[in-house]
Amino acid sequence: MEKNFKRWPKGVARSLDYPEAPVHHILRSAALQWPERNALVFAGMEMTYRELDDLSDRFAAALAALGVGKGDRVALHLVNSPQFAVAYYGLLKAGAVFVPVSPLLSERELAFQLNDAGVETFIGLDLFWAVSSGVLPQTGVKRAIEVSLADCYPPLSAPVKQLTKGSFDEGVIDFTALVADHPAEPPEIAFEVKEDLAHISYTGGTTGTPKGIMVTHYNAMVNSCQLSYWFSGGQVTYEDGIIGLRREDGDRDEDHPFRRGVEVSLVVPPWFHAMGAFGYLNMQLMAGNTLVVFPRFDPVEFLRAINKYRVTLFGGAPQLFVPMVDHPLYAGTDMSDIRLVASGGAPIPLSLMQRLLDKFPGVVCEAYGLSEATAIVTITPPERGALKVGSVGLPVADTEVRIADPEDHTREMELGEVGEVCVRGPQVTKGFWNNPGETALMFKEDGWLLTGDMGKMDEDGYLYIVDRKKDMLIYKGYNVYPRDLEEVLNAHPQVAQSAVVGKRDDRYGELPVAFVQLVPGGTVSEAELLEYANAELAAYKKIRALRIVEAVPASQAGKVLRRELRDLAQEMEI
Repeated sequence: MEKNFKRWPKGVARSLDYPEAPVHHILRSAALQWPERNALVFAGMEMTYRELDDLSDRFAAALAALGVGKGDRVALHLVNSPQFAVAYYGLLKAGAVFVPVSPLLSERELAFQLNDAGVETFIGLDLFWAVSSGVLPQTGVKRAIEVSLADCYPPLSAPVKQLTKGSFDEGVIDFTALVADHPAEPPEIAFEVKEDLAHISYTGGTTGTPKGIMVTHYNAMVNSCQLSYWFSGGQVTYEDGIIGLRREDGDRDEDHPFRRGVEVSLVVPPWFHAMGAFGYLNMQLMAGNTLVVFPRFDPVEFLRAINKYRVTLFGGAPQLFVPMVDHPLYAGTDMSDIRLVASGGAPIPLSLMQRLLDKFPGVVCEAYGLSEATAIVTITPPERGALKVGSVGLPVADTEVRIADPEDHTREMELGEVGEVCVRGPQVTKGFWNNPGETALMFKEDGWLLTGDMGKMDEDGYLYIVDRKKDMLIYKGYNVYPRDLEEVLNAHPQVAQSAVVGKRDDRYGELPVAFVQLVPGGTVSEAELLEYANAELAAYKKIRALRIVEAVPASQAGKVLRRELRDLAQEMEI
């Protein structure tokens, strides 16, 4: 079906000239263009682009000296920190493959991912070392490197800081000493960027068993460009190692959220997640942004940092924004410099969207993506007049989106009809690590990736995600999409957010059950909310039970933990 992208953002190229270079050239390019500009600010510590590039060169040399070579897998079990960035770009420069492992994983999950990826080098945080030390003997890890956030503190201020550096286990290598002991001379590695892996990132699948997604250097470079140039506009240039920008006549930096080498961004989304690695690290460094980095979200620290650092950008999942806008400091925080707030991972309620837009002059952009497509597939155009509530925007450059029959991906649905979202583009990855069976289910020979998400498109080419295919409920043979019900609940002024799941029922199939988080001070009752929502829903969609909860459970990446809620729903009496 021919899409009419008449709302395409001004100055943004429909097709980009992607550098065929390994992904760590993003940092090298930025260091050449803005050597003395701060790349990272963390707990008062500042690190310039030149310093980050130099330190990652040193870490690459250190890994090579330890015997790490091209294609070897290196796991990072870290929170956002300068050491994460140094290790990430350093291991890539050494030709190794980045395996992100969440600090939130259980011991069983951590052991599985390390063994499945064949990790031989493990870089972990001292705060989590009690867990790590118990897991590593169950794996093929040959060398362990330990990071301490206390190393980021200047010696003079260290006594007044919360963290201290502890002693290391025998045989464990000190990250800071390792970097200091090696020169900034990374090994010379010949890359085949369209074949060589940069990342193996893990995601849950149809079977519930995590699967490693193979992201090539080219996938990573492409998606970083698609993201960065969506917000900066212009065409990609690549000459003498510099990833530059060429504009159309009349197009200006100030016409876009990203003014290259100018913006200051608050970064909370975790870099061990695909959205964090690309949306809040690679693509931002490509634009020369200064990243004010937090290892976790604290609304007080976050709001104070906006004025302290003259922040112009921030983003994350809606679960981050809710406590922020509800905090007493929000009203008094000057946000007149904010040019962009990016949201992803879950739909943003209309009431929350409006509270953000009323506070600052910039734009709110919603994004949609999945790790199997590296990170990002669609984004809202970065213009206030282009916003469509409920939509996740237009496909980024060089990306096709098709709404297909869930039973036959080659048959496209009519405009406005719900079907499975299928994606084709240069950011679609190679498939699943050592798992050809699962790869064949999602990655088709004609280039289409079957996302498992249900959605629809409008006449302007905007995508609307209705639900996960696997989250869809079937009640009396009717398809019920939880997001439809959640949007009704979220429209209530006392609702902060909600989640709907199915309770199994032998007679009817599945019964919709809602879990609702109220705004602070909310007084509406469960019965009142149930009556409010069901008055707006068709008979077969009606919510059969509703429970008000203190907080809707979500992962650190912002995705609602529906499995937890499904377990609770099965126990409820209806």
